[in-house]
Amino acid sequence: MFRHSQLETVKAWIAHPAHVTMPLHARIQRAIRQLIVDGALGPGKPLPPSRALATSLGVSRDTVEASYGRLHAEGFIERRVGSGSFVAQMPEFTTGHRSVRRQALLRRQAPNLSERGKAMFSSGGVREMLSPRPFAPGVPETRTFPLQLWERLERQVRREVGTQALGHGDPQGTEALRRAIADYVNLERGARATADRVLILTSSQQAMMLCASMLLDPGDRIFIEDPAYYGARKGFDAAGLECVPVRVDPQGIAVEQILADPRKAKAVSLTPSHQFPTGATLALDRRLALIEWAARHQAWIIEDDYDSEFHYAGKPMACVQGLDRHDRTIYIGTFTKSLFPGLRIGYAVLPPQLVEPMTVARTLLDGHSAPMAQLTLARFIEGGHFGAYVRTMRGIYAQRLDALVDLVQTHLPDFVEPRVPAGGLQMPCLLRGDLSERSVIAAGRHAGIELLGLSALHARGDAEAGVLMGFAAYTPMEIEMAVRKLVPAFRAIAKP
Repeated sequence: MFRHSQLETVKAWIAHPAHVTMPLHARIQRAIRQLIVDGALGPGKPLPPSRALATSLGVSRDTVEASYGRLHAEGFIERRVGSGSFVAQMPEFTTGHRSVRRQALLRRQAPNLSERGKAMFSSGGVREMLSPRPFAPGVPETRTFPLQLWERLERQVRREVGTQALGHGDPQGTEALRRAIADYVNLERGARATADRVLILTSSQQAMMLCASMLLDPGDRIFIEDPAYYGARKGFDAAGLECVPVRVDPQGIAVEQILADPRKAKAVSLTPSHQFPTGATLALDRRLALIEWAARHQAWIIEDDYDSEFHYAGKPMACVQGLDRHDRTIYIGTFTKSLFPGLRIGYAVLPPQLVEPMTVARTLLDGHSAPMAQLTLARFIEGGHFGAYVRTMRGIYAQRLDALVDLVQTHLPDFVEPRVPAGGLQMPCLLRGDLSERSVIAAGRHAGIELLGLSALHARGDAEAGVLMGFAAYTPMEIEMAVRKLVPAFRAIAKP
């Protein structure tokens, strides 16, 4: 017979809301099978007679018999005439389920990963907050997005394209979207793009991983900004590349360090329009020097233009790709920051010789992006809605940045020194006094406030302590409430 705890387990499984759509005999069969798989009923153990179990469960005997019959057919139990039903003697692998002992053993063992797999796993990946709270950086405002307009455009696409949008898409991306992106970056960013040079991807992160895989081999050197975007650094490290940090000053990456380095590097990774996280803009003479360096060494420039739409002081400088007459620059953009993260559409403007190899490689990753979303986005851009939305959000974000600066200077002058950026979605702040990043981040989190430490973005160990404060996704009132929460939190950890 079942022990009391086993009988209660079966009853609970049967009554669980997730299982009520299943026939009753199937629920009983699955419950008993789970007891066997979990090891609660070992090989050779007898099962209750069908009549007795039916009485205990308050069901008919035929229902229990049907359950036993299915368990017998699957090989979980043996039925002996005149003796009853018993748990079958089974090998370690039971109908697709590992034994409990083996499962426990496997959980204790280190996974048998490749060297690249180990590097990717140990990096911790790039995780975004599902429900961001102040001051999580890099998060756009989504509550004011014109969803009704988007839905109307999507309905138009469905009517005109029909079921064609439900099938496989072009791995390079729909021509309409590639054409719209080329026109946009040429006009707004001074790029040299055509539709046939645009590759649609899911994100800038995918673009960087694709570059790392297709353009460099494990052990190859790549220059990266210091500090740098953590997703780029983690991606290049995971690809087995030797990341060579290059300091960043108010004019951007220190090009002279690259030019003077005697060891050859195959690429340099940049955020020239709005350096992450310092906000510096790469000076024109440095851009031109990098372009000539790349041409001379047959190296690549990976230009991440992640949030150039949001520039609050004048017009942003033209992108590096538009200045590169040698076609050594891969220009990466994304709609994650300018529209909404759930869209999952980014792109790369490629040198002509890389279009076919990169497109083929993309088919091995995820095939293609969803055609419906691409066609809707193309219509959103072509209709002038994207430009109008960006202009609106640029004004809103500028107001929120002003609000954050004012509040920090008013309420936190003893703790942080704001470095007001010319654009972007976040503001770096240096810590004053003896405050440590770790204690500040912990105190903020305890108060329900999210802060990103700046030192973790540096390769050098002598970086100034600071935090990054995102402001774009939060209203002035939300920003004020968050800053006021930080005041007592910082006071509690400040040394007298």
